[in-house]
Amino acid sequence: MAQTVGDFVVARLAAWGVRRLFGYPGDGINGVFGALNRAEGKIEFIQARHEEMAAFMAAAHAKFTGELGVCIATSGPGASHLLTGLYDARLDHQPVLAIVGQQARTALGGHYQQELDLLSMFKDVASDFVQQAMVPAQVRHLVDRAVRIALGRKTVTALILPNDLQELPYEEPPRQHGTLHSGVGLSPARVMPFDADLERAAAVLNAGSKVAMLVGAGALGATDEVIAVADRLGAGVAKALLGKAVLPDDLPWVTGSIGLLGTKPSDTLMNECDTLLMVGSDFPYAEFLPPEGQARGVQVDIKPDMLSLRYPMEVSLVGDARETLRALLPLLNAKDANSWRATIAAEVDAWWATLAERAKVKADPVNPQLVTWELSPRLPDGVILTSDSGSCANWFARDLKMRRGMMASLSGRLASMGSAVPYAIAAKFAHPQRAVIALVGDGAMQMNNMAELITVAKYWRQWADPRWIACVLNNADLNQVTWEQRVMEGDPKFEASQNIPDVPYHRFAELIGLKGIFVDDPGQVGRAWEEALSADRPVVIEVKTDPEVPPLPPHITFEQARNLASALAHGEPSTASVIKGTARQLVGAILPGASDKH
Repeated sequence: MAQTVGDFVVARLAAWGVRRLFGYPGDGINGVFGALNRAEGKIEFIQARHEEMAAFMAAAHAKFTGELGVCIATSGPGASHLLTGLYDARLDHQPVLAIVGQQARTALGGHYQQELDLLSMFKDVASDFVQQAMVPAQVRHLVDRAVRIALGRKTVTALILPNDLQELPYEEPPRQHGTLHSGVGLSPARVMPFDADLERAAAVLNAGSKVAMLVGAGALGATDEVIAVADRLGAGVAKALLGKAVLPDDLPWVTGSIGLLGTKPSDTLMNECDTLLMVGSDFPYAEFLPPEGQARGVQVDIKPDMLSLRYPMEVSLVGDARETLRALLPLLNAKDANSWRATIAAEVDAWWATLAERAKVKADPVNPQLVTWELSPRLPDGVILTSDSGSCANWFARDLKMRRGMMASLSGRLASMGSAVPYAIAAKFAHPQRAVIALVGDGAMQMNNMAELITVAKYWRQWADPRWIACVLNNADLNQVTWEQRVMEGDPKFEASQNIPDVPYHRFAELIGLKGIFVDDPGQVGRAWEEALSADRPVVIEVKTDPEVPPLPPHITFEQARNLASALAHGEPSTASVIKGTARQLVGAILPGASDKH
């Protein structure tokens, strides 16, 4: 049988090192699926339950491996379903290629069945490269460019293949005018600032006496370099959410997360520093950075468009985090031991004590903070953690202490619901020997993650280590938005939009052959984690949590307090519970040891 265009696409992706595709079939992409079948396992196909989940998996594969993530879908609705997951990859700067089918070339423009203008539809999410193949000799350079651009620019690309084209015999481009002859391969560049710019940056950093660092996902491969620079500068280091795994949390000067989901030490660090060094982060919330004019700034980022965007930097360095910090280190003067780091370390110690108190506060029935607090000391070495968006992200950000070798991620700048379980599935395929744990709110689980538990049931027996756990925080409330309504808008909870059905998630897990654990007693939380981590199959832990435990920000502003008071005064349906839950948390923070009396 002659090699078809579909056969060539599969072979070319394999030549680029692609070993796994996430997706869902359909007649618009059948020619490529037939080729995958004929390729006899050269590329593994993972069947998601929905194309959006497949795109999330591709994004997570890129995050947890550094490789190209690839998702595949049919024409029409299959292609449009990919978009949310692709936007997640684009906004978090991950290399992902979407391969989608299209109706036959002769039908295009004829208002045909499942015909969408896919070039226009993908033009934003895949703005660096989206093309539709029209002749076999064109496919070679389209595949090569789609892969190379996605990898080289850390972005999303899309390749559209009409279904009739996929079945045609493949033709190499002829050696004539108007043709292209591309090749496979990409060697990453060493991106470094000039020496003079490094010296300017060092002069700013050396002049500071209270240096703060903020590290993000761009610093994930530079742990040793970040530690060395922080030690040289006597700096404290805060972590953007996607940079949670950059530094272990047992270092006394690591202040943890920053922002609304952040910590009080990170807040203090930013508000009292005189110098800021940002590395590999596009943390979006400027109000949590130093007040403008307070601190001199230096930023390192491989993407020039991210420089001096959140805070006006005195020196902006285009460069890879690890290489740039290595080159910068010899230019930095070692700072004498001073009270700045001691102050930071004391704040960090006090904060961990505060979190312990908050986790122990009584709730009805289980305090959601207790779930992550009890998990943290039980985390296996090398674990991979994922979190959904929503209130569970607060506890993921604050309570879980990272150690070297662990990995963690979530939908960052898009902050999409429904990403935790597909992220965890992709993580397990990429690292089948590691334990994987996903933290999920009940809203996201109902939205689309319950279906992906079926994907886990389909594939888990091929994983080297069966430890895969989804922990569902069941409070029958879209909790993060409920608190945003109260604290940001001053409105009472809108029950019609916020209350969701109470579903027995652990029983659904058992129904499809997984292990289910139900917890509604605070004393059983730690034991549940131990049981799940020793199970012989994937586990769903369902914890009945209290929706009135507030996800308190690092400090409460006057406006936030006023808005909450307004919500309570204007018909808040859970006024008594809100007051009690908030009071318990505040008492636990202000008077450690007193919270269990309330």
